[in-house]
Parts: sequence; C-alpha cells; structure tokens
Amino acid sequence: MIPDQRLGQHFLTDRNILQRIVDALEPAADDVVVEIGAGKGSLTEMLAPRVRHVIAIERDRRLAQECGMRNAECGVGRLSIAHGDALKLDWHVLLETHTAIPHSALRTPHFKVVGNIPYAITSPLIDKALTPPLPARIVFLVQAEVADRLAASPGSKTYGALSVGVQAVCRVERLFTVRAGAFTPPPKVQSALVRLTPRAQPLVAPEEIAAFRAFVTACFTRRRKQLRNVAMAVTGRSAAVVAAGLAALGVDPAVRPETLPPDVFARLLRWRARL
Repeated sequence: MIPDQRLGQHFLTDRNILQRIVDALEPAADDVVVEIGAGKGSLTEMLAPRVRHVIAIERDRRLAQECGMRNAECGVGRLSIAHGDALKLDWHVLLETHTAIPHSALRTPHFKVVGNIPYAITSPLIDKALTPPLPARIVFLVQAEVADRLAASPGSKTYGALSVGVQAVCRVERLFTVRAGAFTPPPKVQSALVRLTPRAQPLVAPEEIAAFRAFVTACFTRRRKQLRNVAMAVTGRSAAVVAAGLAALGVDPAVRPETLPPDVFARLLRWRARL
C-alpha cells in the first residue's frame, strides 16, 4: 500500500522498534489502549495480544480496512477500528462505546495512549491527549526536535512554552531516537520516542490549563527579557506592584523566563489571578 504523503504517512517497519514502543507503554493485561494513526496495523498487531482492548484510530479509509482485517489475528474482542480524524473524534466517547469502561471524572482512568503520529499535528495531538480525564500513560513517536523540547530543562536552548505546558502536568521521558531508515518512506528528519506520565499532583488544575498555557506563551515571547519587565507587560501592572509581588513569591526579578521551572510559572499565574 502506497503511503499518502498528504496525510504525513511514514510506516514504521522495524519490528525491533515496534516492540520497544509497546514495551515503553508498559502494557498490562487489563489495559485499554487508544492507538493514534494505526496505519497498516504493525504496532496494533504487536500490542493487542498484551492488553485487554485496542481502539485503533485511522483517518485513511484504506488503512482502516486493512487494520480491521487483523481483528481475527489479534483475537475476537481485542481490537476496534475507529475510522476518522483523531483530532476531531472524542476519545473518551470511543472508550465508552467500544469497551466496558464508563466515563470517569478521575484524573487517571485506566486507559493508555500510543501512536506514531503525523509530525504536522504533533502539538494539537499532545494537547488533546492531555485533556482531562487523562490517560495513565502516553507514548508518542514524534520528531526528535519536538521530543527535545518536551523533555528540555530550564535554561537550555530547547526549553520553551511547550516544555513548561507539558511538564506542569506530566513527567516527560525522552526514551530513544529512531533512524529514518526504520520508516517507509524515510522521513527527512529524525524521530524519537517520548513517554508522558501524568503527575499524581499536577502543578495546575484542569480548569487552569488554558490560562496557564496562554500565560506561559506570553512570557516566552519575551524569553530574553528580565522577569520584572515580562511581568509588567503580561499583567499591565506598575513596576512597584510587580516588584512587591515577585518579592512575596521569592522570585528574583532579574531572572529570565527561559530559566524558570514549571512550578514557578504556576505560582506566577496564581499571583496574577489575585491582582
């Protein structure tokens, strides 16, 4: 089957890498897994025997049909195919529809998410995966540059708004790099596997996430300026008010946003909300 470049299709064919991706998810016999971009079903085939159920989402109708043919191979009841756009489908409704798992308000209901995802929609897919109620674990194969940004430490060149936004709710692990030759056709960039594990106590509450992301993004548009100037621009408050607020938080007004860890951004957000 010829990959559709309009959909950013690059089929992962290296079975060793596929096995490592499944292992990274740490599948358990009672897990329900949502797979994003099932493709030809290579990862699905290796994953399904190790979990209770796989809901494989595939936008390409040709591939959805081919992946569905593997249902018998995987075992009756172990695989459901959802044809559609992963960004538009409601994953939690799929969980209710295809499994016995009821909708839950818990932070980490018992499902996991995995996928070799199209590079062009990586950020929105991560945002969707981190929409509560969160999965117990997320394992995505992404562009190596994005993996670096997700796992970046404060003060590094790759540390930015994406790093802070994800690390505020998850523990991020950059596991390993995948060579271009493991795909058909080979992509023009390197790939890397990342594992996101939701924090038991996230730094921001679900209702704060949208405001937090907007606040952090605004700060990083001025990443090289001193925090006192950034805070004045973001809050619209005077130098005296900002100086007093930062002093009360115990934050150095001369530091730059690019050096601040996620927990400080969370404290700054709540300080701004009180102004």
